[in-house]
Amino acid sequence: MKLVITCEHATNAIPPEYTYLFKEQNDVLNTHEGYDPGAYDLYKFLEPLSNASYVQDIGRLLIETNRSLHHPKLFSRFSKILEHSKKSEIIEKHYSPYRRHVENIILDFHKLNLTVLHLSIHSFTPVFNDLERNCDIGILYDPKVWLEKEWSEQFKSSLTEESKYRVRKNYPYHGKADGFTTYLRKVFTENYIGIEIEVNQKFVFKNKMNVSLKETIYNSVKDCIKKAP
Repeated sequence: MKLVITCEHATNAIPPEYTYLFKEQNDVLNTHEGYDPGAYDLYKFLEPLSNASYVQDIGRLLIETNRSLHHPKLFSRFSKILEHSKKSEIIEKHYSPYRRHVENIILDFHKLNLTVLHLSIHSFTPVFNDLERNCDIGILYDPKVWLEKEWSEQFKSSLTEESKYRVRKNYPYHGKADGFTTYLRKVFTENYIGIEIEVNQKFVFKNKMNVSLKETIYNSVKDCIKKAP
């Protein structure tokens, strides 16, 4: 098994030529709408375990790399006003190269008849629509994919054995919802395990994730990889 780690919402960075879109609402870039606080920190912490890793270097408020091209929220409420030619330019310059690079990494491993575990690292806001989310670590996967179901169960078991964190499967989102791992499952119908790890942002301070939580996830990922056939 080869481990590939990615982080689609690592930063809120907007290329200079598009900063005018946020001229009067720049503060939104520093909220969870602009990026996933703590996700990049966790990504870097887990990176030594990986055989390959890649991070998106522009913010989701320009284009949402974790969504398909047909998704209605591919462009945010700020960037959707752009004319078609500008949107096409953003897709060609920032969206497609990222997704193509990760896809090629997985393809190269598959050519060697290797199974790929892909961990896509994210974080989520503790309160959404005035409701507190009852979860510390979420594991998103497709229950119909046997390899994903098996790995997720092992991962959840390892996490709960190591800690008192509240771990839930397919929460706060569904693993089959539109996303990068969902797309890759259709491309690689065999020997691909696409898992999104979602961590509650209440464990994040100044874009750094709680050390104990990072260590727990690190140890559990390492443990599950060792047990993999």
